Amino acid sequence: MKIKYENSVLEKIMDFFWYDTKLWKVKDALTIGIPNFFKNIWRFRKELYQHQWWDYTFTLQMLHRSLSIMVVKLEKDGIEVDSSRLKKVAKIYRTIQILKSKIDGDYIERAELKYGKMRRRSLEFEPIENSTSFRMVDKDTPDEKKHRTKIYAYANKIEEQEWKELWQIFEGQDLKQYAHLLKLKTKEEQKNNDIWGEWFDGSGMRSWWD
Repeated sequence: MKIKYENSVLEKIMDFFWYDTKLWKVKDALTIGIPNFFKNIWRFRKELYQHQWWDYTFTLQMLHRSLSIMVVKLEKDGIEVDSSRLKKVAKIYRTIQILKSKIDGDYIERAELKYGKMRRRSLEFEPIENSTSFRMVDKDTPDEKKHRTKIYAYANKIEEQEWKELWQIFEGQDLKQYAHLLKLKTKEEQKNNDIWGEWFDGSGMRSWWD
C-alpha cells in the first residue's frame, strides 16, 4: 500500500515565503522568463522585423502569429475534451484565415477567381494642352470597365463580410441564449445530454485557453 504525505501547513507557509523572495524571482527569471523571452523573439522574428507603429496591419500580423502558435498546441496537446476543444480549433483556424487575407489584401485575386481576371495594361500618359502637366490615358473598353467595377465591388463585399465575421468570432455567442435554452430542458435532459457541447460553436476569444 502506498502512503502519500501531504505538505504540512508549515511547508506551505515556507513555500509561500520562498516564492516571494528575490532569490526565487531571480531563479524564475533565469530558468523560465529569459529563455521564454528569447524563444518568443525567435517565434515572432518576422513580425518583429517588420513591425511599425503607424498601421494596424502590423498589429494583425502579431495576432496572426500568436494564434498560429496557439492553435497547433491546442489541437495537438490540449487537455480539454474534444467536443468543445476541436470547435475552438476550427474557429481559430478560420480566424487565422481571415487575418491572412486581410494582411495580404488578396480580395481582388479572390474576386477574379469568381468573375475572371481583369485586363491589365501598362499606364500611359499624354500631355495636357497649354500645360506642363500630364493625364492618364483611359483605354479600357465599356465591357472592361463594367467587369472591373464588378471585381472591385465583390472584393469590397467579401472584405467587409469577413471583417464583421472576425469580430463576431472574437466576441462569441450570447450566454443569455444558452441560459434560456437550459431553462427549456428538463432536469433529466440536462443530466443526460451535453447541452453545452451541442450549443457551443467554438467562438469567443475569451474561451481560447487550455
